[in-house]
Amino acid sequence: MMNDVVIVRYGELALKSSSVRNWYEKTLMSNIEAMLRQYSVSYSAISREWGRVFIHGTDPNTSRVVADVFGVVSTSPARTTEASMEAAAKMCAEIADGFIREGESFAIRTRRTGNHDFSSRDLGIKCGDAVWTMLESQGMTPSVDLSEPDKEIFVEMRQKHAYVFTQHVNGVGGLPLGTQGKMVSLVSGGIDSPVATWMLMKRGVEVIPIYCNNEPYSDERARQRTMDCINQLQKWCPGRPFKVYEVPNGQNLGAFIDNCNRAKTCVLCKRTMYRIALEIMNMERASGIITGSSLGQVASQTAANMHAEVFGLCAPLYHPLIGLDKDEIINLAKKIGTYDISIRPAASCGAVPQHPEVKARFASLPVEEDKVDIEDMVRYSVANAKVSKV
Repeated sequence: MMNDVVIVRYGELALKSSSVRNWYEKTLMSNIEAMLRQYSVSYSAISREWGRVFIHGTDPNTSRVVADVFGVVSTSPARTTEASMEAAAKMCAEIADGFIREGESFAIRTRRTGNHDFSSRDLGIKCGDAVWTMLESQGMTPSVDLSEPDKEIFVEMRQKHAYVFTQHVNGVGGLPLGTQGKMVSLVSGGIDSPVATWMLMKRGVEVIPIYCNNEPYSDERARQRTMDCINQLQKWCPGRPFKVYEVPNGQNLGAFIDNCNRAKTCVLCKRTMYRIALEIMNMERASGIITGSSLGQVASQTAANMHAEVFGLCAPLYHPLIGLDKDEIINLAKKIGTYDISIRPAASCGAVPQHPEVKARFASLPVEEDKVDIEDMVRYSVANAKVSKV
């Protein structure tokens, strides 16, 4: 007998008011449908009950694919039966046949929702007895261990149906994509910024990637690496294609090199990126700017420099990696599929000074910007951005 349904569990959604929860659940179901279509997973229907979403179908890939939908805490491929102790016990015995081997201990885990004339304990005893009897009938010596069993069989009893399963697939968690509005994200082909972008996607944010192209101080490999990272991130949000801005920034770097304190090139560059991102954010009616900054990781990300970079700018910045170390970021990059892309060879930025500023005074950058026409530079970059859909 095959599994005929996948149980989808969510977490934070359950804490919302009824109207917000209804909206979040509908959004989650829409995102699940899009993910299933992306991977050509067949199903007959998607339904929901209080606290659960059910995907009806027999495709063995369903549980794994849906676990990667933002908002999903876990999934379980299950078999459906009648909402009675007798039917659940029979199903447990059928599943145990071949699943529990000689010498292995087992436990029955039950959960009950709805109105029934039996308790969860009653259900567990009934199902455990059925499994025990089946194992003895095959000449095996059953063993129950409720603390650390070798095998577990789960029974979820609801009002209309019972679901029996043996597996939990951990989901990505977070909130359904699209429930927290839009933000722009400064994305490069490095390890950090794709991870930062993904982390805000996980919190329900639709992102608008911005790539600041530093040519001639970078090369086509750097650009392609960035675009490939964006394409990989797109796989996490099927049905919601990215609107990507590719913004020329090389001429801005040239102006800073020619006219400003050379040591401050990197912090001036980052500040200009924020100005560009703020303009695009307002154009797109978005509500924030996402960065890949991790405190102290590179010269532009010291506490002093991060202060100076935003001095006088009214920009809502989000730094989801700010407290993570490099190993933590790398592990996330591997999880989301961008790491192998980000470590591909590409030219380092040719505008980086030999001795970059690491302790910029917070009011020093506007003084440097007065040496160039910063407003005109930002307008030019935004006006000449290439916009594409991924």
